[in-house]
Amino acid sequence: MTFNELGLIEPIKKALREKGYTHPTPIQQQSIPILLRGKDLLGVAQTGTGKTAAFALPILQQIYMQPKRKGHRLIKALIVTPTRELAIQINDNFTAYGKFTNLRNTVIFGGVKQGAQTNELRKGVDILVATPGRLLDLMSQGYISLNDIEYFVLDEADHMLDMGFIHDIKKLLAKLPRKRQSLFFSATMPPSIVSLSQKILGDFEKVSITPKQATAERVDQGVYFVTKKNKIKLLIHLLETKDADSVLVFSRTKHGADKIVRLLGRNNIHAAAIHGNKSQNARQRALKHFKDGDIRVLVATDIAARGIDVSDLSLVVNYDLPNVSETYVHRIGRTGRAKASGVALSFCMMDERPYLRDIQKLINQKIPVISDHPFVDDGSEEPPKELQPKRTGNRPPGRKPDRRKRFRPKRKNPRNPR
Repeated sequence: MTFNELGLIEPIKKALREKGYTHPTPIQQQSIPILLRGKDLLGVAQTGTGKTAAFALPILQQIYMQPKRKGHRLIKALIVTPTRELAIQINDNFTAYGKFTNLRNTVIFGGVKQGAQTNELRKGVDILVATPGRLLDLMSQGYISLNDIEYFVLDEADHMLDMGFIHDIKKLLAKLPRKRQSLFFSATMPPSIVSLSQKILGDFEKVSITPKQATAERVDQGVYFVTKKNKIKLLIHLLETKDADSVLVFSRTKHGADKIVRLLGRNNIHAAAIHGNKSQNARQRALKHFKDGDIRVLVATDIAARGIDVSDLSLVVNYDLPNVSETYVHRIGRTGRAKASGVALSFCMMDERPYLRDIQKLINQKIPVISDHPFVDDGSEEPPKELQPKRTGNRPPGRKPDRRKRFRPKRKNPRNPR
């Protein structure tokens, strides 16, 4: 199937041709006809499946087809997403896909001064992409009204709840018009997400792209068994031997991301980190340098990495395996997008092997072990303290303590010799 068969108008098809897109992904193929019919949508899909275009194209088309009104533009579509990077990326996509529609879109998020954002809002916009905190803030100041919203998208709903935005979402829902088309996207569907979707959606259809589908077969996966102290040596070895123009490295913690950048710098490998402790300007600057090819290596935490969309990302490295299996699918989905091929390599310490088993169970796939490297874990490294057997006094490990009561004669009270 091609985009020509989905009932899209010529201005949008022209923008897609300019981007080099001809064939829709499975979620686009299933979602676009549903949304063009005006139905609500529940989408269960991972990052990297093409879901932004799945909702952006129908929204652009439906607003474009409305009778043109004179005067100040009113916000017709609202897309709410958990992180600044993802909000920026979605807004960029709306700009690209709506290039020939004459529609206006803008993005608002926290962490920066609001002046430039409020100036854009004063000019009038048709489509607004926002993070919850800044959205509610500007609503309370009178810069934003939701009275004319006809299309509402809640993206990455599971991560929205993980980040504590549930109360903000409920406040937004109370302000939205009852008559609207609602789109709800989430990678997972725990009970809390099901409950939230029931509050948002009316007469809806469901589109589900399973993790196995999302983990594209074109992504070559591999795992290295390595000790903690040798992880950085192995990373440097890969960067020196792999022919990869752009490398995204995932760290489980913000401190770990900074440490990796520091250690790479000592070995003359220029890298940058993005995580929640970095200012928004620093994060955007690092991401721009990475996209422009000024730096080859970007080290990120999972939350900060949401919204990173680099067209030719050739290598993803899981420096720390995630303890949530679904996160692995999100990570490797950063490479091998569209028709490109990609590689995803993971480092696994002894105490991370349960995470590896859970990941393989989720994707229903055995990840090949790569043993041809100079830092193979031979089992000689002492396990972390929390995994070592506990000892009591000088008792040898494995021997039970003697809990029998021993007879001790009572001491005589010198004041009462009897």
